[in-house]
Amino acid sequence: MLRNGIGAKDTVTDGRIHDQYRIDYLRDHILEMKKAVDLDGIPVIGYTTWAALDLPSLSTGEMSKRYGFLYVDGDDQGNGTYRRIKKDSYAWYQNVCDSNGEEL
Repeated sequence: MLRNGIGAKDTVTDGRIHDQYRIDYLRDHILEMKKAVDLDGIPVIGYTTWAALDLPSLSTGEMSKRYGFLYVDGDDQGNGTYRRIKKDSYAWYQNVCDSNGEEL
């Protein structure tokens, strides 16, 4: 089982989060994992990312660095509505899962 992710300072633009950097990062890692399976015979049985939704950083408790596919409206001081907004990466990763990794 493999897992990884990317923490970034996501910003809301026009009510959306356009996180192409997260999509690119995850796509690149999935492609490298596929090479490990196809070329080196590594028996990968699963893959997941760090978090489905933004959560406080384990080491610092901050919310400004975000990890998930769902943006959570909250800040480092605990202020916000905690409303969730699907990031662009949400739909991308849903399609990756639905296609069993064939569509990246």
